[in-house]
Amino acid sequence: MRRRAPGETVAPYRHRRDGPALRTVAQRLAAWLSANLATLEAAEPPMPVEDRAADTWEPLVAVADLAGATWPARARQAVTVLTAEADEAGNVSTRVRLLADVRTAFTVLGDPQAASTHDLLAALNGDEEAPWAGFGPAGLTGKRLGDLLREFGITSTTIRFPVGQAKGYTRESFTDAWQRYCPASSVPAVPTSFPQANPGTDTTPGTDQSVPGTQPVPLLSRQNELGTDGTSNPWRPSQTGNRF
Repeated sequence: MRRRAPGETVAPYRHRRDGPALRTVAQRLAAWLSANLATLEAAEPPMPVEDRAADTWEPLVAVADLAGATWPARARQAVTVLTAEADEAGNVSTRVRLLADVRTAFTVLGDPQAASTHDLLAALNGDEEAPWAGFGPAGLTGKRLGDLLREFGITSTTIRFPVGQAKGYTRESFTDAWQRYCPASSVPAVPTSFPQANPGTDTTPGTDQSVPGTQPVPLLSRQNELGTDGTSNPWRPSQTGNRF
């Protein structure tokens, strides 16, 4: 899922339009859950996560196991993905900071159409106010830079510079991510600690690195699959830590 870019719109949730269908779904699910409450309260489903995350997700996984069909596998996949995303939440600000600092580095370099990874790293690691120099003994590396930017679909390529070919990044490849995560108005001024990087080459960036018994569940018609924002996405209950 990507952050909405300036100018992009989504269909909003409307209580009068979407509320009745969602309430119907909630009532049918509540009736089904009530009829199977004893089974659900006694359930101890195997969990793909541990500790607090397991306590939080166990009730929903128990419901999925009782529903059967593809729900047990889908529920555990969702638990794994969403828990990983929650663990990564602290790194989101770091990646967004990196985008902004790369933009500043391009400015320092004279806004070229492309910059070598060597030059970008020199600018990033040379900023005393940024965290990049502390990313290891040598600071932020080409591999780590590639890993962080890959989250935004940005990858390096071999580019011909006046001094010869080298791995680097085109300015154009950052445009979409800059617009979504750090629009021009939010980018800070170039810090005085940013060095003037010299042309050079860089190192090659890194590369990517049993189901319980079932019970019938109420069938949902297409008219009951309205999204909570008024789109066609199926309604899903919110994450909760409450147990049955």
